[in-house]
Amino acid sequence: MTEAAATGPAADSSRLSARLDDNDPPWPLRPWIMAAICAVAGLAFHLLIAHPYDDALSDGRSALATGVAAATVVFVLGVELRRWHWALGFALGWGVILGLIAWQTAAYNIQGNPVEWPFWSGILAVLVATPLFQTRRDVAPDGRFWKLWQMPYERLHSHAWTDAVIGAASLAFVGITFLLVVLIGQMFKLIGINLIFDLLNDEWFGWMLAGAAFGGAVGLLRERDKLVATLQRLVMMVLAVLAPVLAVALVLFLLALAGTGLQKLWDSGFSTAAVMMAAAAFAVLLANAVIGNGSDDRATSPMLRWAAPVLAVAVLPLAGIAFYSMHLRVLQYGWTPERIWGVIAAMIALAYGIAGVWAVVKGRRDFDDWLRPLQQKLAIGLALLALLLALPILDFGAISTRDQVARLKSGATPAWKFDWAAMAFDFGPSGRAALGELAKSTQKERAGFAKLALAAKYRGDVQQYRRLRDVAVAGTRIEDKVRVLPAGRALTAEIYAGIERSGHCLSQRCIAYVVADDRIALIRPGDNVLLLAPAGSTGKWYEYNEHPPSMAPATLGTADDLEKATVEVRQITRRQVFVNGEAMGDNFE
Repeated sequence: MTEAAATGPAADSSRLSARLDDNDPPWPLRPWIMAAICAVAGLAFHLLIAHPYDDALSDGRSALATGVAAATVVFVLGVELRRWHWALGFALGWGVILGLIAWQTAAYNIQGNPVEWPFWSGILAVLVATPLFQTRRDVAPDGRFWKLWQMPYERLHSHAWTDAVIGAASLAFVGITFLLVVLIGQMFKLIGINLIFDLLNDEWFGWMLAGAAFGGAVGLLRERDKLVATLQRLVMMVLAVLAPVLAVALVLFLLALAGTGLQKLWDSGFSTAAVMMAAAAFAVLLANAVIGNGSDDRATSPMLRWAAPVLAVAVLPLAGIAFYSMHLRVLQYGWTPERIWGVIAAMIALAYGIAGVWAVVKGRRDFDDWLRPLQQKLAIGLALLALLLALPILDFGAISTRDQVARLKSGATPAWKFDWAAMAFDFGPSGRAALGELAKSTQKERAGFAKLALAAKYRGDVQQYRRLRDVAVAGTRIEDKVRVLPAGRALTAEIYAGIERSGHCLSQRCIAYVVADDRIALIRPGDNVLLLAPAGSTGKWYEYNEHPPSMAPATLGTADDLEKATVEVRQITRRQVFVNGEAMGDNFE
């Protein structure tokens, strides 16, 4: 069912602006207006994210920057003179939603990073929702957006592909613009005029230039969307040619898998679920490239026509393998936010696979007539699901915390194998609250891990402690793994703690050479020499970053070599060129 067009045709619109839809009036100033909007948005984005690098960006500024960027891109990609206020409201709404998602995500974990799984889910929601909005804007007699399933599939599919082509082409134009400006700046720099080159080194100018280039490119392409439609068909044609290649590969892969079994997938060392879902996504993409926007647009080549249903059917077993792989992973290691997202992605792939099989069974060679309306409903459902998952309604961190703590307390996961870093840095407030409870445990090892994870500022601090515990579990003290030189010298407990902290002598024996009272050289077979030094007045020893030049790997092969090797520190005289007291080049003697 298709609703009537929203407005009548605009006079001479195709002659003046080469628009694909005669209902869209010409808008000659669109490229300049869009360039100005994006340039101002780029400057605002820079002002919001500009901060000292040693301080974290506040959650509020992250949210505002995300909202500005999202609202601008959505508005520029989706606006037309026809019902422009709809596009403005749609863009502002998504700007607020994504800004709130970024604010919530940045405040969730202690790193303050807004770009986490909920953020990407919100991006997916807006990417799917934009062509739905554009189609509804074109054909709806009013604002009854709850009748989305009645929209014409041909126009919806065309909007989705056109947005992708215009977005990709505009990003490419941004890159070309920067290359051109760099070239122009370099030309003027040759004659002593550094203005353009200096501007390029200012971040505010770069963001404004990127915004202006992107907005101008989108505006220009929108006013020539007949040309874009040709480019879109070319892209679909090129992708369609790849459909038989992937179809044959998937058939051979599934047949081979039936003979070898699934165990080889688990033994491969790669993420089976990720590879299977990527293959399923490519199968859906190439199948849609073959079937086109409608019955009149489908490929006519027999090879392509047979490849499309094969791809549609292959999605289901690929998604099934991905789901089973995630299932095994969860049974083995328990729930984490990443695994919950992975299971949801596998379930979405299963939905597309079931739809593809159903369409092929019902329609056989004309399966695309059945598949298109199913994909339209799936797109609407995907946008709503992605938005739901992006909002702070379901706390995946709390779910994961309950499961992981239960595994710890039941003994399924020993304390030294427990992912304390994930509890502190990935599971949000629930994870840190659980760490607070575990820190009160009467089991010293468990309490010690929890206290360290709570006190850690960086994930590596917790992971390093796990490595130290691995050594402790093996029953080997760090003092037993270090040969101290010169003979007769002794190391303090603080120095041994620094050696443990460096991780340099955990997996094998090494030499600690006392170079000076405030310098220890660590030597390990097949590795560079590492220097340790005390950190100020704290008394703790850490890696010393100012390494001497030309530090060569130690030529030691085995642990026995360490016991027999003669180690000494020599004073070396070298010759080198100095200019105004500063060393130039390498030493030449």
